[in-house]
Amino acid sequence: MTSITTRRRWTVVGFLSPFLLLMTLFLIVPILFALYQSVMGIKRSGAFGKAGSPEFVGLNNYIQALGDPTFTASFGRVLLFAAVQVPLMIVFATVLALLLDAASARWVKFFRTAFFLPYGVPGVIASMLWGFLYTPQLSPLIDVGNLLGIRLDFLGGGSILWSIANIVTWQYAGYNMLVLVAQLKSIDQDLFEAAEIDGANAWQMVTKIKLPLIRPALILTTVFTIIGTIQLFTEPMILQPISPSIGTGYTPNLAAYNEAFTRNNYNLAAAEAVILAVAATGLSFGFLKFVTRKERSV
Repeated sequence: MTSITTRRRWTVVGFLSPFLLLMTLFLIVPILFALYQSVMGIKRSGAFGKAGSPEFVGLNNYIQALGDPTFTASFGRVLLFAAVQVPLMIVFATVLALLLDAASARWVKFFRTAFFLPYGVPGVIASMLWGFLYTPQLSPLIDVGNLLGIRLDFLGGGSILWSIANIVTWQYAGYNMLVLVAQLKSIDQDLFEAAEIDGANAWQMVTKIKLPLIRPALILTTVFTIIGTIQLFTEPMILQPISPSIGTGYTPNLAAYNEAFTRNNYNLAAAEAVILAVAATGLSFGFLKFVTRKERSV
């Protein structure tokens, strides 16, 4: 019996070892290296301070990052972005999923593919495509607005954040929708038949059966959306050349990128990346704790 148990344990270890090895190499090691870089600095010496050697600086990089008004403003910007875009994304994805679930079987595959298709477009390409639609000299949307007497400025300081939100929603709503559709398809159809016999209408089936039973999928997609929102990078990076409103520190990720690859300050960039990771983790776990506490109170 002991030998069989030992053999099973080694079998489990054998199956898990490739995953654990890859996770260690490509997740744990980079995280540890970023933490190491964030507490290190460069000690300048020699003529004009060109020669330098690494030295331990403790929390100085974190203090410098949090003391930078541009970096802290970028956090406020993505928090505002998340406050609007996350609910919008989840509501839109949920509506699409419910429409597909209620649609005729003849058209479900077509619309499901059409809604999911933007997710297959790389973020860089999607941002470039929408960038053309946002550029005054090229955009047919702006031309139509001018004909109607409406002045559209997608790249201005007051609208660029929401122009980015439009790109993100267009690209990822289909993915979240697919997760919700999969959860909807797992609901026992007997529940709907019983509800129909009891006289429940379509709205009651949605609010009393479908939405409560897809709650785990809604929570999962919300957490993914929160994490993706905090890590906003590709869209402002691509739109930066055509929008003067997007600075080098427009989002925390963009600020860290420019510190590393423009100013060659990898230590400060590592500290900013760690702060960003802590913020994303805190918001995600905070949301999960809020949802769990609400479930217990019900």
